[in-house]
Amino acid sequence: MPKGYKHVTRDQRSQIYILHASRFSLREIARQLGISASTVSREIHRNSGVKNYSVEESDKKAKERRTQASSGSRKLVGWVKDQVIEWLAHQWSPDQISGRLKLEHGISLSHESIYRLIRLDKKQGGTLYENLRHRGKPYNKRVSLTSGRGCIPHRVDIDKRPEIVEKKERIGDWEGDTIIGAGHQGVILTYVDRCSKYLMAEVIGNKTMDCTTAATIKRFRQLPHEIRTITYDNGKEFAGHLEISKKLNVNCYFAKPYHSWERGLNEHTNGLIRQYLPKSTDLTMVSKKRLQEIENEINNRPRKVLNYQTPAEVFFSHVNNPSVALHS
Repeated sequence: MPKGYKHVTRDQRSQIYILHASRFSLREIARQLGISASTVSREIHRNSGVKNYSVEESDKKAKERRTQASSGSRKLVGWVKDQVIEWLAHQWSPDQISGRLKLEHGISLSHESIYRLIRLDKKQGGTLYENLRHRGKPYNKRVSLTSGRGCIPHRVDIDKRPEIVEKKERIGDWEGDTIIGAGHQGVILTYVDRCSKYLMAEVIGNKTMDCTTAATIKRFRQLPHEIRTITYDNGKEFAGHLEISKKLNVNCYFAKPYHSWERGLNEHTNGLIRQYLPKSTDLTMVSKKRLQEIENEINNRPRKVLNYQTPAEVFFSHVNNPSVALHS
């Protein structure tokens, strides 16, 4: 089992029950128990009964999962099928679901089996396939030849960025970008941590330097981690990098023009957001609440590169020791 992931014990369930009934926040419960907020959220959601979370209901369901896991069953039946369908509804890929079943419950269920379930459901008129990122369509890699290439005053080239950033072994090295809505209406500012893949997304008024700079400083000041580096593309909206660097005590770097692969993680993550907000979307109509929901969905989705832990689990489990190498 990867470092950082632990099953919830009965004692912890009892504490969760008491604190949850007392209306403590998920983050406060997690802090008192020494586990991640996403673990608390999953425990409450997955093990709630008809009325509310209960220790007895949680233990009962946990025993059922252990029994099925120990039997080595690979059939998509019962609670396993229900869990697969629930995670599909959160836009988890079959590979992510397969890995998470193995991580949480010791159940070996191939992603091919999940794809078969989806194909069968589609033949029967179901809609599970709509939760797949590409819905069976071929993937076209994003190529941008018209993105902002204006001269950025005092830009520092990515060649001067510390080599350790490339290794993706520490929290605090970020990539920044923007997403533009249909008809150039609306802007979303995105940042992704290179190590944990943790996403931060903000609806901003317009694609200007002042707006982008102010939103960046405000959001990063809320983080529990040290901010080490930020890597941008050459869009003019990031021309305020000197102020960002001064206010956040961070080093900013810029990828080479047309070298989108130097910020591949951010490009990929923006593609995940497009799963919820297609290019036809007028982003001026997207509320902060809706974008927060999308951000939470992506941050609580297991990733193969993280050994099927979620970005939120990795990011927040290293608040007190962010320099530890997390994965290769």
